[in-house]
Amino acid sequence: MTEKKVALVAGGSRAAGRAIAVELGRLGMTVYVTGRTTREQRSEMNRPETIEETAELVTAAGGTGIAIRVDHLEAGSVRALVERIDAEQGRLDVLVNDIWGGDGYLRFGDKLWEHSLEGGLRMLRLGVETHAITSHFALPLLIRRPGGLVIEMTDGTAEYNAKYRKDAGFFYDLVKTSVQRMALGQSEELREFGCTAVALTPGWLRSEAMLDAFGVTESNWLDATKVQPHFVISESPVFVGRAAAALAADPDVARWSGQSLSSGQLAKLYDFDDADGSRPDAWRYIDEVESRGKPADAAGYR
Repeated sequence: MTEKKVALVAGGSRAAGRAIAVELGRLGMTVYVTGRTTREQRSEMNRPETIEETAELVTAAGGTGIAIRVDHLEAGSVRALVERIDAEQGRLDVLVNDIWGGDGYLRFGDKLWEHSLEGGLRMLRLGVETHAITSHFALPLLIRRPGGLVIEMTDGTAEYNAKYRKDAGFFYDLVKTSVQRMALGQSEELREFGCTAVALTPGWLRSEAMLDAFGVTESNWLDATKVQPHFVISESPVFVGRAAAALAADPDVARWSGQSLSSGQLAKLYDFDDADGSRPDAWRYIDEVESRGKPADAAGYR
């Protein structure tokens, strides 16, 4: 009998993290879902989605979902989390570092010296320090078995982020490019143990918060294009969830070690679609259409 694989989705309350957890559950995995928002307590994001809901969706998809409240800035809590996974499962096959929670500190258009220093440094702690703490404690468990996979969730491809993210500013740019570098560093250190690390980005994600910001739902999201025409290239969280699951199920995943990957790129290679049957190639669209000032038109890009 094949042993059930075990995943930790750190930052799985909502959006990409939730979708990835569910798709890993669909593969039959036991998925530990962590975050700060529970049915009793919300994080500073002040969103209603909870880790318990995500765990229930994992179980409904065919896996085993286990929700544990963890603040990934607290080293002791992360150590205790990994010790629990070890005690209960004795293995860790997939680590998804999707911890963020810094949207509330974004100040579009602010230069470094104009941006709140407190808010900017909080973004760095939430988006970089949390990932380092989690990998520090989780990797000794992951490397016990060859084939382990680390997925560092970011925003933007390596090519796109090679240029300064002027739209989002200094701190956000630093967070997302740092995460890509973290994937590269971990890939080098994991190689001798037969394990892999990659960076993965969705395109323009129709997260719960993004849909709320536009006043739409997943069923009528196209209405948001009246306000922002380029939203036509957006994708549901399911798309990047399927990308992560494809990587986790690939016995030759080591070929991607250290690379920066996108949901649109992997959809072509692994032959999967978004929930609506389309295949949005957001980063190619952003480069070839939006950034060049062309009218919004997703023809040929989804």
